[in-house]
Amino acid sequence: MNKLYVGNLSPLVTVEDLKELFGEKKLPGAEQVLLKSGYAFVDFPDQNWAIKAIEALSGKVELHGKVLEVDYSVPKKLRSRKIQIRNIPPHLQWEVLDGLLAQYGTVDNVEQVTTDTETAVVNATYSTKEEAKVSIEKFTEEEEIPLKILAHNSLVGRLIGKEGRNLKKIEEETGTKITISSLQDITICNPERTITVKGSMEACCKAEGEVMRKLRDAYENDIAAVNCPSSHLGGLYGVLPASAIQCQHSQAPEQEVVYLLIPTQAVGALIGKKGQHIKQLARFAGASIKIAPAENPGVTERMVMITGPPAAQFKAQGRIFGKLKEENFFTAKDEVKLETHIKVPSNAAGRVIGKGGKTVNELQNLTSAEVIVPRDQTPDENDEVFVKISGHFFASQSAQRKIREIIQQVKQQEQKHQQQGAPSMHHSK
Repeated sequence: MNKLYVGNLSPLVTVEDLKELFGEKKLPGAEQVLLKSGYAFVDFPDQNWAIKAIEALSGKVELHGKVLEVDYSVPKKLRSRKIQIRNIPPHLQWEVLDGLLAQYGTVDNVEQVTTDTETAVVNATYSTKEEAKVSIEKFTEEEEIPLKILAHNSLVGRLIGKEGRNLKKIEEETGTKITISSLQDITICNPERTITVKGSMEACCKAEGEVMRKLRDAYENDIAAVNCPSSHLGGLYGVLPASAIQCQHSQAPEQEVVYLLIPTQAVGALIGKKGQHIKQLARFAGASIKIAPAENPGVTERMVMITGPPAAQFKAQGRIFGKLKEENFFTAKDEVKLETHIKVPSNAAGRVIGKGGKTVNELQNLTSAEVIVPRDQTPDENDEVFVKISGHFFASQSAQRKIREIIQQVKQQEQKHQQQGAPSMHHSK
């Protein structure tokens, strides 16, 4: 977007006046200047120069007795729906900005503008002109803007500190008001608490950095306590720290595929308007999320295929369970229980069952999930079969992790046997 609108022009202004002004402000010669009555359109070489022109001229320069108004020229169909936000702190997370924008309406698109400045610039397009107008008013006002951060309950106590000292210090240093949701809001499907930060946008951004630093320190301390995190612990807190990556010998986490069955009537809520919710969910979790088409019009369940590492699986599945509860597809008293399918190598299926069903029974008692390895399955082209897991979120997660551990043990034993058998081929009699 390199074309600018220059408004509030005096009738005396000429094209030469505008070009001379650009030269005085050390802006590159405009490629094209289209002068109208009271306004003009100006094309700049690239977007960086267009941004510099706005910052140097808009509301700051007077020409023939009138102060210029300079902004992007927006196509008619998008006019008043698109807003631009500048001076965004570089450390502000994309999910946080999305949350701030979404408070004032449905956002169709957000794109970052490439600049050579330290602060970021984004263009946001709302679904309606009214929503964009409200957003502009809210962002330009100096009133308090609420910022919400989700944090696992096990980390919140250390953020608060003894007698609330840590939280009070952050509030005093950033000029914000911070509150944390009640313990009573925690459910078995949602172990997170909501941290709400109120203040100006700049103050909220500063507080967000301090809050995230405290949470990260608490998380790192937990990881250090067990020396090397398991995949379950990493998934519980979200993103693995550098120490965890080193502990895994710098290998990228293995991709897992999980098939989650959800009620057919819940598909629309999961996808969201114009696919926005499922896109945000995939971006948040760092996973690929696809919904299989219905096999016939009367099906009561649809399959959601989630592909990603263990941490991404934990976050994606957790949000889906939570979404179904939030949208009242289950009653307030009922836990959200879903069926999940995972594939295992056919030679590991017997180990999941165990002698006389001992392993699968122990697995069900340990995790509270129902685990079934259907009999008489024909292995697929990858020599894999399905294992079905039914239960609430944490039960399902625990069962998935335990079964993955069994698969890993089988693979390690096979590798060990292959390594032991290889040297014998080279021994002479």
